[in-house]
Amino acid sequence: MPAFIRIAWKVIFDALWHFSEDDGWAMASHVALSTLLAIFPFLIFGTALGSFLGADQFAVTAVHFIFDTWPESIAKPISDEVVQVLTIPRGGLLTISVLAAAYFASNGVEALRVSLNRAYRVSESRAWYKTRMASLAFVLAGVLVLAIVSILLVAVPLALRYAGTYLPLFNNLLSMLDSWSLAGVFVMLTTGLIVSHLWLPDGRRKIMDVLPGIILTLIAWSVGAYVFASYLASFANYVSTYAGLASIMIALVFLYIVGAIFIIGAEINAAIMKYKVKRMVIQSFRGVKETTDSQPERPAETVL
Repeated sequence: MPAFIRIAWKVIFDALWHFSEDDGWAMASHVALSTLLAIFPFLIFGTALGSFLGADQFAVTAVHFIFDTWPESIAKPISDEVVQVLTIPRGGLLTISVLAAAYFASNGVEALRVSLNRAYRVSESRAWYKTRMASLAFVLAGVLVLAIVSILLVAVPLALRYAGTYLPLFNNLLSMLDSWSLAGVFVMLTTGLIVSHLWLPDGRRKIMDVLPGIILTLIAWSVGAYVFASYLASFANYVSTYAGLASIMIALVFLYIVGAIFIIGAEINAAIMKYKVKRMVIQSFRGVKETTDSQPERPAETVL
């Protein structure tokens, strides 16, 4: 068997074994439920902060960036409910409800942090209030990024349309920008995965250490979403089982699949780093041994 296939088999086996032994399925359900519970508070807090910053289109932008990567049969019922929730007028930014929404949104980040710590086989060494503040900072950073994007999505097309009256070249540029929405979602999703793997769990890792699992996660998410959407269209009938809760249960099952793939991607990274370290130690040991063996033996002293 070629060495590459043998090492790949060891990495995959180690990752899946550790995922199963370390309650990976339970952690995936924890991530799914926490994410579903965090979506509405995140959007409520983001809408309030976005309105305060002048990003009135935050809700529309956030809904597109969050749900455009989901199959339409799963995303549409949830996005419709989100739009209804976000149309409720709120008092202002510094209200108890909005601050509570920010706290509950950070619970989703905490679930990701705990699952990544387990996947990377590290124990949390930071104090609980530091990790909670870091999770709130992630929520705030996500809101600010989406707010900036929403402002740009409004301002840039207006500027290009105005300039297009004088320079027709800008009209072509505008059409190109309109067709790049899916690419923008992909870039933001990839950036979010890199940031999560590098800075959420305890310890330090390089981009090359987390890149294999991120690529695998993106590919598996695309395949999983297509397969699950096909399953819903062909076989599943959640309405007969869950009645009015069918859309929520479908979203929860989908997020469960997404969470399991996310954790397995981190497990793959941990297994690769584990065998990389082993290989470095073995090569170092062999190098020392070869150096020792290559040294000529000293002749025995003659005793007079």
